Amino acid sequence: MKKICIAIISIALIIAFGISLNNVEKTELQSTDGRDFEKATVTEIVRSDYSDSTSKDYDGSVGEDDSVRAGQQQIKVKIRTGEHKGEILDATSSSSYLYGARCRIGTKVIVIISESDELTTVSVYNYDRGNQLYMIIAFFLIVLVLIGGFKGFKSAVGLVFTFCCILFVFMPLIYRGVSPIFAAAFVVIITTVVVMYLIDGFTAKSICAIVGTIIGVVLAAVFAFIFGKICHISGYNVDDIESLIYIGEMTDIKVGELMFAGILISALGAVMDVAMSVASTINEIHDKNPKLDTKELFKSGINVGKDMMGTMSNTLILAFAGGSINTFVYIYSYNYQYYQVLDMYSIGIEIIQGISATLGVILTVPIVSAISAVALKKNI
Repeated sequence: MKKICIAIISIALIIAFGISLNNVEKTELQSTDGRDFEKATVTEIVRSDYSDSTSKDYDGSVGEDDSVRAGQQQIKVKIRTGEHKGEILDATSSSSYLYGARCRIGTKVIVIISESDELTTVSVYNYDRGNQLYMIIAFFLIVLVLIGGFKGFKSAVGLVFTFCCILFVFMPLIYRGVSPIFAAAFVVIITTVVVMYLIDGFTAKSICAIVGTIIGVVLAAVFAFIFGKICHISGYNVDDIESLIYIGEMTDIKVGELMFAGILISALGAVMDVAMSVASTINEIHDKNPKLDTKELFKSGINVGKDMMGTMSNTLILAFAGGSINTFVYIYSYNYQYYQVLDMYSIGIEIIQGISATLGVILTVPIVSAISAVALKKNI
């Protein structure tokens, strides 16, 4: 319980630190004067011009969500938040696959209320799915605690802490002009320390795992930087770079380093898992057989880590590959040529990210094995 209290206090301090970091005047990238996003409920369908045509998935099935989103609706909505709360206003819903909604009476939506002079225009931005997302998150946390018990609860606290670090520390730091790589490294360090403390407290085992995790994650970023230089790929070759460059010109964010910062953060979970598992195993082996020397303990850690290398490597590679499945479908469908595919920036970036993060996991095994073996034999 003491660990949980300290972790909760740490989260509170991080949030307080983050709030102070967020106390900065942001550059206005787009005008939002006279435009508000509010919650609303559809009360009446005045007119609907939706087409009855539908589109089929490759399995041949047709469903309501597969209907072609083309057309427009004139509706009335009751505003549930903001200055116009309780008012019933006329609105337009021009539905597409990314924006708008196919409304029915009772549909909860997010609307854009635009006001200029005495004219008020209301349009449907999207479905109001906030409550559903909160329910999904709550369901995940409940399952985590029910199955994992007290350890599951500690894992949930660790997840909340990590999220707070990214949202309230990492983002404000890079907005203030701090290098995204250094900001990510800082987040990696404090997240690793707190999560490891939650798991095992400040013991020799957890300290070895902390050091190994930090080294492994940093190595992943170093490999990504080296591979990027070799392949002539940088953080300026990512998708949406035009929008990012505009943000970089208008703010102090160093957009060219964001890709490498992302690798630091994405590799953290897998590296932390491997580091703690190897450190715990070596510690247990030493407790059962204190006569084993440093070399034998090191070999034991390597043997344990070999199995984890395979599973974690698959986890990371498949995670990056899964995020690019739309790109793969696009390439396959248009029958791109081999050299064309090989030299696409998106493919090169995914390969570099996946391999760099995986190398960080692989190298964490001997690093933690060596640190743990030396620490145990020298009673550090």
